[in-house]
Amino acid sequence: MRKWMIAGAAILLTWSLASIGAAQEAQPAEPGTLQNYMQERQFRLDRAMPKEAQACIECHKAEHPGLFADWAASGHARSGITCLDCHLADAKDLDVSTAHDKVYETGGSPWANKEFLVPVAAVVTPKDCSRCHPDETQQYAKSKHANTVEIMWKIDPWLNGGMNSATERKTGCFACHGTVLQMKDGAVDPETWPNVGVGRVNLDGSLGSCTSCHTRHRFSIAEARMPEACDQCHLGPDHPQIEIYNESKHGTMYHAYKDEYNWDAAPGTWTPGLDYRSPTCASCHMSGSGSVMTTHDVTERLSWETQAPLTVRPSEFQAFPADTNWQTERNKMKAVCIQCHSQRWVEGHYSDLDRAVEEYNEVYFKPAKAKLDELYEKGLLDKTKFFDEHLEVEYYELWHHEGRRARMGVAMMAPDYAWWHGFYECKHRFNKYMKEANHLIETGEKDFVYPGFPNATGGTTRPKAIFGGQ
Repeated sequence: MRKWMIAGAAILLTWSLASIGAAQEAQPAEPGTLQNYMQERQFRLDRAMPKEAQACIECHKAEHPGLFADWAASGHARSGITCLDCHLADAKDLDVSTAHDKVYETGGSPWANKEFLVPVAAVVTPKDCSRCHPDETQQYAKSKHANTVEIMWKIDPWLNGGMNSATERKTGCFACHGTVLQMKDGAVDPETWPNVGVGRVNLDGSLGSCTSCHTRHRFSIAEARMPEACDQCHLGPDHPQIEIYNESKHGTMYHAYKDEYNWDAAPGTWTPGLDYRSPTCASCHMSGSGSVMTTHDVTERLSWETQAPLTVRPSEFQAFPADTNWQTERNKMKAVCIQCHSQRWVEGHYSDLDRAVEEYNEVYFKPAKAKLDELYEKGLLDKTKFFDEHLEVEYYELWHHEGRRARMGVAMMAPDYAWWHGFYECKHRFNKYMKEANHLIETGEKDFVYPGFPNATGGTTRPKAIFGGQ
């Protein structure tokens, strides 16, 4: 269990123009330069701070100046939170870095000696963050973000069919969804690291990575409030939320006025009309607004599961049933919308969304799924692997690409994605799929199986850390 480093003084760090623990004078620098900035922002570390913590900071300042600069500019630094408060481990922890112990044996610097040796873990997890942020961690643990590795393995044929390679998974899928961390030779196994995926499975049993949104080592609340914090994962042909947002009036106003936003408002106080004009992703899905409380559970405020093949309520999503009532959560989102829109506007928007969902389900997905089942039943498609037959790909992209874009475009008020990238493409994909499927049924001909499907070498065993012995 991680230990909590408690300093004995009320003020752990004091700003000073002196260099960190150095006896000699700092060299003068030109105003406005990074060197000048660092002189102005340097800390006095010889007061009320464990010597081990001082050693960490001194060493990393020399070895990783960018990392140090981020920490020095953070709220953590201003509050006296040091490396050890987050990275200190018990020697028996599964994720303790014994490889790091060897640094103290090198004598490469005054701080690299056994006097300052403490066990540390390279990976800081939500469990570690929970010591200071218990509510946020508890909310995050319930979210789709934290549980996305489980969701991915339950609905993704790429993994379950072994249709992509370990490298393709780690550099692509797992970079956003998260790896299952393992240790090797006293350090984090490079087969599973580096990774800050939102659903990363950590060795202490916790799920996720807070640094997915609050990147280390500044851990900025302002950064997490900006839509750019979400665009590493929420983009592209299958869930282009950032493109949809940028097309919408919300995005247009954000780009026009973002320099006027008060990004650094205290948690829970960020207020529409006062601190910002147009909402960001965080404004709608996480931030407090009006009577709606701040949350780190992005599953809240959702009344439809638009990523699913068949659109369902979040509590009915079999891959990860949410412990929510869709009407309650819709009312929360409406309360957020009403901060800037009239009741009639908000009700009209949700009426549009509900009709679009119904039409997608009934007109496109259900007939396509029924046709797929018929092809399997008649032996015209082979169930052995997915994606090695053309109609399987057509069916998949109908819901995973065009179908998602249509639904999400409507949900976030982006007409080009609702129509041209969405339902327009659904029509053409659907027609082509049905034509080819009916031809196979009429002729009894089997669909062509792609020989030598490339790089279909990935394992199909679900991770025990999530699924046990299943």
